[in-house]
Amino acid sequence: MSDILVIEDNEANLYLIRYILEKNGHEVIVARNGLTGVEIALSEQPDLVVMDVQLPDINGLEATRRIRSDRRGNNLTIVALTSYAMTGDREKALAAGCTGYMEKPINPESFMKEIGRFIE
Repeated sequence: MSDILVIEDNEANLYLIRYILEKNGHEVIVARNGLTGVEIALSEQPDLVVMDVQLPDINGLEATRRIRSDRRGNNLTIVALTSYAMTGDREKALAAGCTGYMEKPINPESFMKEIGRFIE
């Protein structure tokens, strides 16, 4: 299956995301803040990055911009995951370099279907 980097600081969300992904056969790599997530994304080159937007150090949009500014991050698939689903947020995420956008709360029944759109 795929290597998926989950950049998420909320333990409950992280637990649920990790559980669903691992149950479906994926390897999960975890970062609990944006700076660590940028480092891991560039060094590990995962098949998918699930990027929380609200993080304790730099936010997910800034982390995405930093990944994209490095040539190693050009081809990574990055999906923004946010509970701050306001008008224009999807556009901001895509403008920052995200490949896709998903809203919280996570629906366990549809989460893998949504993730599947971004994994070949």
